[in-house]
Amino acid sequence: MNRNDQDQMKLNHAYWIPLVFLISGFTGNIPGAGLPSSPLEGRWDLTISIKGKDRPAWLEIQISGLRTLVGRFVGSGGSARPISKISVENGRFSFTIPPQWENSDRDLQFEGALEGDVLKGTMVYVDGNKYDWTGVRAPRLRRAAEPVWGKPVVLLDEKSLKGWHATGENQWVVEDGILRSKKSGSNLITDAKFTDFKLHIEFRYGSGSNSGVYLRGRYEVQIEDGIGKDPWADGFGAVYGFLVPSEMAAKGSGEWQSFDVTLVGRMVTIVANGVTIVCNQEIPGITGGAIDSKEGEPGPLLLQGDHGPIDYRNIVITPAQ
Repeated sequence: MNRNDQDQMKLNHAYWIPLVFLISGFTGNIPGAGLPSSPLEGRWDLTISIKGKDRPAWLEIQISGLRTLVGRFVGSGGSARPISKISVENGRFSFTIPPQWENSDRDLQFEGALEGDVLKGTMVYVDGNKYDWTGVRAPRLRRAAEPVWGKPVVLLDEKSLKGWHATGENQWVVEDGILRSKKSGSNLITDAKFTDFKLHIEFRYGSGSNSGVYLRGRYEVQIEDGIGKDPWADGFGAVYGFLVPSEMAAKGSGEWQSFDVTLVGRMVTIVANGVTIVCNQEIPGITGGAIDSKEGEPGPLLLQGDHGPIDYRNIVITPAQ
């Protein structure tokens, strides 16, 4: 090393040593630096008691920056909604989010606290009434090994609704091997429940119509008249409100289309009309319209029938053993 290099190294040290102390001292004085994560952080499966009925919901709480709590919320209907700030005072937390529907101008107001391993609190709903809710940590649903697939099971016998039941007054019929909901009405649910599976399902809708396939009755893969639109979180092939397809693979209304879905734990792959649009992505939580928030349990297949006419055929599920 020549003398010029030695002089330059000394000069670098002269600048960098004070700078290191400056940075170290500054970091040590950052408000909240080194504090443990909030015990509220994580994903929570909620149950809200509304007029004597249990309604599913979902809450995610995260730390943004140094100490601000933010999150996302899914109610019994609609899509995932951002929470810009969650306030914490005297051991209780609270947040407010605007209404999702045009027919309401009342904010949703949440407050609660962590009691042991359970969240408990109240919610002022859009009707102005206060309701109790509880929440438990959502299961991770990580699988220790790759699934071993069983034998395919045909869920539609092409003659009747055997193996299915409606959530209310039934408008579903089977005609010439096609399962049809000719008007808006009740959803249709399989009697059988499933954990991990591969699903093939074909569908056809009219112009502007809308439906959805709920995996385990909790995670909606959206069906809608989407041709010509950009992919979005509430659109064709999306896991409603959460996962955006990589491209728009919808065909035109009146054409038969297909989904091939693989669900293992929370990880989902969706192939729409032969195109992979969601590739092994994690579903964070339940979507609006879920039958319950018991994510750790098996669940049925649910077909949405309350958003317009829809036809289905060739419904085959291959469960994991």
